[in-house]
Amino acid sequence: MPIKVQNDLPAKEILENENIFVMDENRSIHQDIRLLQICILNLMPVKQDTELQLLRALSNTPLQIHITFMKMNSHVSLHTPVTHLNNFYNTFDELRQRKFDGMIITGAPVEQIEFCEVDYWKELCEIMDWTKKHVTSTFHICWGAQAGLYHHFGIRKHLLESKLFGLFEHRVMNRKVPLVRGFDDIFLAPHSRHTAVSNEDIHACEELLVLAESEKAGIYLCMTDGGRQIFVMGHPEYDRVTLHDEYMRDKNKGLEIAMPENYYTGDDCTIRPNLQWRAHCNMLYSNWLNYYVYQATPYDLEKIG
Repeated sequence: MPIKVQNDLPAKEILENENIFVMDENRSIHQDIRLLQICILNLMPVKQDTELQLLRALSNTPLQIHITFMKMNSHVSLHTPVTHLNNFYNTFDELRQRKFDGMIITGAPVEQIEFCEVDYWKELCEIMDWTKKHVTSTFHICWGAQAGLYHHFGIRKHLLESKLFGLFEHRVMNRKVPLVRGFDDIFLAPHSRHTAVSNEDIHACEELLVLAESEKAGIYLCMTDGGRQIFVMGHPEYDRVTLHDEYMRDKNKGLEIAMPENYYTGDDCTIRPNLQWRAHCNMLYSNWLNYYVYQATPYDLEKIG
């Protein structure tokens, strides 16, 4: 959150030079504050787990947030009770006339399928186009990020030789960009995917700014100028045992699955994993809400777009 100080306080200029957000009295007086409207398009199969993870990540600021969950018209979820969907979710048709300060498009377990073969791809493209005029900033996660990069910029995904699965180091590339403000030079984040987007293709796109990258996991975080669209390739919102649960699920099914890298102490899956990425997850979501939603969105929602 910004620090409000007197306009002529000497420390103000020093703090601004250090890229710390300082708000002067004039701007503070003229600010209007209201509840932020955030829409979450939840494409994950077990929606309750993703709801809990994302709400935890969004809860670490003083900002007041109203969450609206969106589901697809063109897809029937088989792993979430119909009563839960009917009680807590709206379809795109029900929400298309509304505007939102921010939106999250989650990952989905369809990454090995071509985009055009996903049963709800046409509707998802319509939603992504709709965000340009109805949402101040859209936050894409994992497959949702790959889908957004392909739809908006034509950047294709490719199949990996083996699943990228585990906890990986990433290096901050543009420290002064507010989205990574407060990050350590190197930080950890979970990945669980069979596909990737080429580093070269993202770097070659003039509309995208790369903010964090990994030698093993590739580009982790990039965005358009001004943060209207943000793309996160991993799963910073994952809980302590999410990777463990995925590993044990596939192992118990007899599927070929490698142990998640850099996750278990001594690669011993009987030892409770250490939680090593939560602080940077919280910071990422807090920075997004503060700098690219709260500070950027108009007070009158109808003026978005």
